[in-house]
Amino acid sequence: MTDLDFLREAVGPDRVSTDEYARDEHAGDWGTHPEDEVRPDAVVWPTSTEEVSAVLAGAHERGIPVTPYAAGTGLEGNAVPAHEGISMDMTRMDAILDLRPDDLQVDVEPGVLGSAVDEAAAEHGLTFPPLPSSGDISTVGGMIATDASGMQAVKYGVVADWVLELEAVLADGTVVTAGSKAVKSSAGYNLKDLIVGSEGTLAVVTRATLKLAGRPQQVRGGRAVFDSFDDAAGAIADAVQSGVDVAKIELMGGFAAEVANEYVGTDLPDAPMVFLEFHADHGIDEEIDFCRSVFADYDPVSFEMAADEEMAQLWELRREMAFALDEYRDHLRQLHPGDVTVPISEFPAIIRHARREAEANDLIMACYGHAGDGNLHYEILVDPADEDMVAAGEAVYASVVEKAIDLGGTATGEHGVGLGKRQFMNQEHGREAVGVMRSIKDAMDPEGILNPGKVFPEEV
Repeated sequence: MTDLDFLREAVGPDRVSTDEYARDEHAGDWGTHPEDEVRPDAVVWPTSTEEVSAVLAGAHERGIPVTPYAAGTGLEGNAVPAHEGISMDMTRMDAILDLRPDDLQVDVEPGVLGSAVDEAAAEHGLTFPPLPSSGDISTVGGMIATDASGMQAVKYGVVADWVLELEAVLADGTVVTAGSKAVKSSAGYNLKDLIVGSEGTLAVVTRATLKLAGRPQQVRGGRAVFDSFDDAAGAIADAVQSGVDVAKIELMGGFAAEVANEYVGTDLPDAPMVFLEFHADHGIDEEIDFCRSVFADYDPVSFEMAADEEMAQLWELRREMAFALDEYRDHLRQLHPGDVTVPISEFPAIIRHARREAEANDLIMACYGHAGDGNLHYEILVDPADEDMVAAGEAVYASVVEKAIDLGGTATGEHGVGLGKRQFMNQEHGREAVGVMRSIKDAMDPEGILNPGKVFPEEV
């Protein structure tokens, strides 16, 4: 790409870069292995909707690919500029524009960190509940792009459930508004939810109106320890099916706990554990007792509620899981980020399948996840120099995804498709439905410039 004058005209010369450092920084995301990185030809930092529109209009006219970039915390290569071109870094659009506590709403730009939104809401006794575990380092725009969710999804749902209105720029520079500030609408096609989760392949979000919620008056957390994965998974499924009102219910396997202990410096048991947190405005002790009675049928080794300091340590352990695995052994690396989700009744079955396949192939696998909504994260660790181990890991990884789909689930509960899950799209949705998705992409981005190479399986 040689014609950069239109970029400098769109945002000014100080916010366009072609130097190697900037291009290297935008060649991948957190989950991208070095050999899979692709350097863009240029990086641009817009600071307004008008600048985003000007960049896209110029790129559309010239047929230049544009890949939106948020904080680079994605795990499926969502922000890799697979076809080179322009990496559009949205992090300088990071303002909280308007917070309206009477409406339980806030307007934000896409580059604002999730934690900043929650902190601003807290000043009014409010919260933004669907933050992912990485909410303190992830942007709202990135969360919207992948329809992210976090540890509180079992009670509060996913990011899409908390988005009311979006301002977005289409591939040709056209600015549109999708949704409204009303809490419900039946007017026309739901363009807002089409853009949410589209990973920047249909439009670039420049403003979002998010719903907020009141902060709970009572918060209690703790953990239950079990002898086996089957007991832990069964207890989780039973608790959700029985209607236990729990805000967080997280699974951590024995090996995952061992890795996290080593990284964080804690001494939790190397056994299957369920971390719990309850939110209420009254009657929280009764809800805890209800959960305890459900768990009792699965013979927990212990069921203990924690003091505030201990509770913070539990959630730190869970939040640091991905970093802990990354540092576990010098000669091993995570193969791919497993992120399947199944109906809650099938949660024990997907765990059994994953562990059985790993053991049969003599592979190290860490299992953990947002178990309350059927979301299993599994990480297979391999020696990249051992071709047989890598091949076995690839087969097991795919087997778990395919099993999840067979059980009525999905290949990705919250990380998005990106580059890593494209091969499963036809199996999950069917070729006909994927064909409809391609038609929508072609209609909204006829030149195919927005984040090309993502979401759709390669055509053969």
